[in-house]
Amino acid sequence: MDKQHPQQQWQQAVITYAQAVNDYVAQGRAHGWDQLEEPRHPATEHLLDAWRAALRTVNQPAVEEHQRQAFRQAWPPAHAPLLPLLDTHGQGIATLLLLDDGSLLARIGMPHEKGQVVRIDGYSVTPIIGVEHFGRCPARRFFALANAEGVRVTDGWGGPQVRRLAWPTGLEGLPKGYPFEPFDLPPVATALIPFPDGQQVLLVSDEGIFVLSEQGASRLLPRQEQVEQALAEGTDPDDIILGLSMAHGAVSPDGKRVVVGEQANRHQVLDHRLRPVASIGPASEYPHYALFNRAGDQLLLNACHFYSGASLAVRVSDLEGLDTDYYSQDPRTPVVQEGARVYAGVARQDEYIVGDAYGYLRAFGEDGSERWQHYLGSTISAMDISEDGRTLVAASHAGFISVIALDRGRPDWQIGTGPHGEVRRWLFWRGGEKPLAW
Repeated sequence: MDKQHPQQQWQQAVITYAQAVNDYVAQGRAHGWDQLEEPRHPATEHLLDAWRAALRTVNQPAVEEHQRQAFRQAWPPAHAPLLPLLDTHGQGIATLLLLDDGSLLARIGMPHEKGQVVRIDGYSVTPIIGVEHFGRCPARRFFALANAEGVRVTDGWGGPQVRRLAWPTGLEGLPKGYPFEPFDLPPVATALIPFPDGQQVLLVSDEGIFVLSEQGASRLLPRQEQVEQALAEGTDPDDIILGLSMAHGAVSPDGKRVVVGEQANRHQVLDHRLRPVASIGPASEYPHYALFNRAGDQLLLNACHFYSGASLAVRVSDLEGLDTDYYSQDPRTPVVQEGARVYAGVARQDEYIVGDAYGYLRAFGEDGSERWQHYLGSTISAMDISEDGRTLVAASHAGFISVIALDRGRPDWQIGTGPHGEVRRWLFWRGGEKPLAW
């Protein structure tokens, strides 16, 4: 029986495993993977009770910062030791924003779950009452705050309301004279993205993708011409599927381009007047995610197949009239990343950082050059980055929110290839009395 203190066993296991994985990756990249055996994580399940007790203790109100830092060194964060607990306690975190004052906004729970919106400021977690979903414009100025009554647009977080927008009825963009039914309830927002001028909001939902404005809602997907074609072919209106799978969308930093997609069709790009600009075939089976780069002159489009995927990039200057098929070899839409099914991503300087289904953050250049990877664990569900590009926040289906200092060194317990280190991890677990800071 190991006579080491549980904390010492945990620390040794986590650091040894991280170093083994990092060595494994380095060897594989340098010499190939055929002769390598993937490291196995040491047994740690017997340490979980001691870890949980220590974590609860360090989250008591009177604990000082130096004690918290000592706890992180003694019990370094890791994913693999917690696997026995995640089926019971893990949960997705649908939306995550890093505010300019350093605080965080998060929606705990996935969009179709009841969930709760909270603000995390230091070690304080405060519920936000009356807000069920939220989003921010790509210029970081305007916020969309939604509940059953509609969508409010504010100028800044906590700033004055500038717009009040109604939910779509569900009949927008559908031919009249057919027995289409309106929504019984407002659509569940999987993304709310105000335009940079604060006048409109892109609403992404499984019930359809719309642009909300004071003049009403405009349907972007399913497209009206798709519905009209189905009717013209004799399809019964009751058999026309208006719901979407893998619905996604993005607004360019200048608000002049909107990209939308879902699994059954090519990526669609529209101009600021919502007129079609381009139709782009995906680089894998099912269109899944879209993201503009920091400068707003390139668009990243991801598609997935099971837990893997591929992303292509296209210059905004090449969009007008672009019409490509699935797996196109068009030089204007090169594949810049292979392997990642992307649920969340951010852009900084000349690189993209995406979160994949295997729990990795992956960074690559706009030209497709691989930069670094950083392991968090479980499927990455939400991400954001600070204005200066030095702080990254990421959430996962393990119920984690990770605050990562970029380009400021990697601790010995961190699995990854870049000089980045997590400085705080929050556990928002099902059944927990309160969120816990690690």
